[in-house]
Amino acid sequence: MYAIIESGGKQFKVSEGSIVKVEKLEAEIGTDVVFDRILAIRDEDENGMEIGTPYLKGAKVTAKVLSHGKGKKIIVFKFKPKKNYRKKQGHRQPFTQLIIQKIDES
Repeated sequence: MYAIIESGGKQFKVSEGSIVKVEKLEAEIGTDVVFDRILAIRDEDENGMEIGTPYLKGAKVTAKVLSHGKGKKIIVFKFKPKKNYRKKQGHRQPFTQLIIQKIDES
């Protein structure tokens, strides 16, 4: 069984026991987080897929917060030719690492 959830404006395919890095959430390490924006759920036993319009009603995914961190550094370099303009910036995107505990399709 897997589900497609929405978090931080992005979509993630998750299954029970999988570890996912999502946009930073304001939650303490070790607490449970419930996602109610479920786009689709696929159950391998029944070979059926439920697709929401846009979200499934009553479906939820429960996850546990493992850690918070920052991603790999990227370089943002702006340059305008013939104008002596150069600007170099770095950015590290914060994330929250989750483990998916339960997918509930009721």
